[in-house]
Amino acid sequence: MLLTIDVGNTRIKAAVFEQNTLIELFIFEQEALLNKIHFLMHQYPKIVNLVVASVGNVEKDLFLSIEDRVTIHFITHESKFPFTNLYSTPTTLGIDRMVLASGAVLQFPNQNRLVIDAGTCITYDFIDTNDQYLGGAIAPGIRLRYESLHHQTAKLPLLQKKHPEDYIGNSTQESIHSGVINGVAFEIDGFIEQYKTQYAKFIIILTGGDAEFLAMRLKNTIFANSNFLLESLNQTFQYNQND
Repeated sequence: MLLTIDVGNTRIKAAVFEQNTLIELFIFEQEALLNKIHFLMHQYPKIVNLVVASVGNVEKDLFLSIEDRVTIHFITHESKFPFTNLYSTPTTLGIDRMVLASGAVLQFPNQNRLVIDAGTCITYDFIDTNDQYLGGAIAPGIRLRYESLHHQTAKLPLLQKKHPEDYIGNSTQESIHSGVINGVAFEIDGFIEQYKTQYAKFIIILTGGDAEFLAMRLKNTIFANSNFLLESLNQTFQYNQND
């Protein structure tokens, strides 16, 4: 059994895998990491490998404190990936984006792929049919947009995400919901349309914490999977083991 851990900017997601089957998913705060790992290893005693990808601020030594109980694998820029990285600053490319690109190549071979990760930030990553990672874009996510409107103005309230009732907001709150949610949806569809001008055909993979929330608002046909990064971690680990 394998335990995958994705340390994000705000939360941690973990999943237990048996080969390619996701057994159980967990989401928790960073402060609970070590206790949660101990709980999972007690609940699933057959876990022998732990795979970690981190863009957060969790110290590596925290994981090393349990290396006597499980073999720990950190996905880093030195890991092997099934694509050629053409990013002009390859060492600055986030590990989460590299893992997503890896999963896209391994799950959807021999085609162009656009991975859109709608989390704290919205990232766009394009890998062509020759398994070349070309790059993408980074934009503020839904939560960051709500927070920026509140913190960078004097009177706008801090709201939780909500599907707007109409494009024309008839109150300040509805105007904020319309601006944030419709703005994100228009942005994503706009990026997709721009890629279409250069690439006639490609698969679109939408993932991240806001994937399911956004999927119904996008006009383009997408493959929505909020657990795609954890699945990609599992596949990247197997790719490294079998190489």
